[in-house]
Amino acid sequence: MRDTLNYILSGRINRSQLFLLFDTYPEKLEEAILLALSNKHPYAWRASWILGHYMKRNDPRFLEYTTVLIKAIRFKKDGHQRELLKILQKLDLNDDNEGLLFDECMTIWESINKSPSVRIFAFKFIVDMVKKYPELNNEIKHLTQSQYQETLSPGLLRSFERLNSELVRFT
Repeated sequence: MRDTLNYILSGRINRSQLFLLFDTYPEKLEEAILLALSNKHPYAWRASWILGHYMKRNDPRFLEYTTVLIKAIRFKKDGHQRELLKILQKLDLNDDNEGLLFDECMTIWESINKSPSVRIFAFKFIVDMVKKYPELNNEIKHLTQSQYQETLSPGLLRSFERLNSELVRFT
């Protein structure tokens, strides 16, 4: 893992070179995924960021890590949580994993002291789940109260309003 750690953190290799490394040496991709799951801050965050940019929609190389990625979210710092959410939003989740991630996203959104950017990513997932499972709408109505909006920046508040209007239109 040390080599991948050096590649990810060094300024000596750019993103396209890292992508080529992952394509050429699949074991390096696995090392980067394991690093993203670790608590080696800030390396784990950087690995998550790179993987989120590297992976394709529903990338099969990430599917076996889905559950562990979801379970790792709770123990990461805000920025790292956001990057893991970005990875997970690119994967088609099974029902169990949707439920796990929904619970994590509810916890993140309701934590008004967390970074607004991670909260808005969590809210986006919640909205996506309500679109897929309209019966959840009654469970999440309280999430749109003003107390949850107060810490959002003007730009994120606009994102929230757009997502919230999707909920209103959908239900």
